[in-house]
Amino acid sequence: MQRTTLDATILETCVSAAVAAPSIFNAQPWRFRLDPDTVAFEVRAAPGPGLRHTDPVGRALHLSVGACVLNLRVAMEHFGWTPLTRLLPRPEDPDLLAAVRPTEPGPTEPGPGTPGRPDTGLYDAIWRRHSSRFPYADVPLPDDVRTALSAAARAEGARLDFPGPADTAALLDLTARGERRSQRDADRATESRRWVRRDPYRPGDTGLPPAAIGPQDARERVPMRDFTAQRRPERLAAVPFERHPVLALLSTEHDRRTDWLRAGQALERVLLVATVHGVRASLLHQALEWPDLRDRTRAGAGPAGHAQMVLRLGYGPVGPDTPRRPLHEVTEYPPAGGGRR
Repeated sequence: MQRTTLDATILETCVSAAVAAPSIFNAQPWRFRLDPDTVAFEVRAAPGPGLRHTDPVGRALHLSVGACVLNLRVAMEHFGWTPLTRLLPRPEDPDLLAAVRPTEPGPTEPGPGTPGRPDTGLYDAIWRRHSSRFPYADVPLPDDVRTALSAAARAEGARLDFPGPADTAALLDLTARGERRSQRDADRATESRRWVRRDPYRPGDTGLPPAAIGPQDARERVPMRDFTAQRRPERLAAVPFERHPVLALLSTEHDRRTDWLRAGQALERVLLVATVHGVRASLLHQALEWPDLRDRTRAGAGPAGHAQMVLRLGYGPVGPDTPRRPLHEVTEYPPAGGGRR
């Protein structure tokens, strides 16, 4: 490569950007390998049982991996490469979810939104994006911001819709039903508690810190997830949330594994564009974890759409950072510096 040296420090930074992506329960279900022959990053599903009760078919896992693939692409573009991405490149190897290879940009300067042209502000947004499960200001999103977020989803082959008041109320009701079911389900409740961070000072404890869980809505209108499955005032304080939450529904035309991976990339691009515009976000995926509730959620995606994620958007406090696994635990390429950015 002529424009950029493919050295260990840059490779480490690209992986650091990838693992900054969100994942359900902060499970970080990805592993990376650098193929020395093709100089491509292979992104695999992490070994182990994963979230076998909450995510038995692996849809959320694919969304999470798709999000990290988008970050990897943005980082490669930042360093002057054109990333070539293949989803499920080897059918005989189902754990290999994506391969991303950095290549030189073409001789002509691409237009906005095309491969090879860095996305202004998105790379910096990777390091600033954090889920915020706190109350937001009770103000609507400007039309130009909604347009930018919808365009971000469309660029990755997905659709982002902003439901009206009636559909928003219906989505909040379905989310609350999914939350109540998960709390009553012993297996899911136990699985949820397993991902709450117990010791913030113990190396390798990568669960959600208590500060990231956030409060509950005193009006019980916005159904925030209780990862502890034990809703007690001393654990999760109740405070007033916004009276008119702004929700967005991410959907895809089909519902295959490749669509889940594309939806994850669309989700992360939406979150990064939101960060650029100063918009906070949290994910309301409780209803999507139950097949019958997910079927009802898809009504907002149109007759041919499949709901992939419900986002809550608004202006409010920045969410806290959540821990990430050390790079040596998620990649076969030894990092140059040993730490995480």
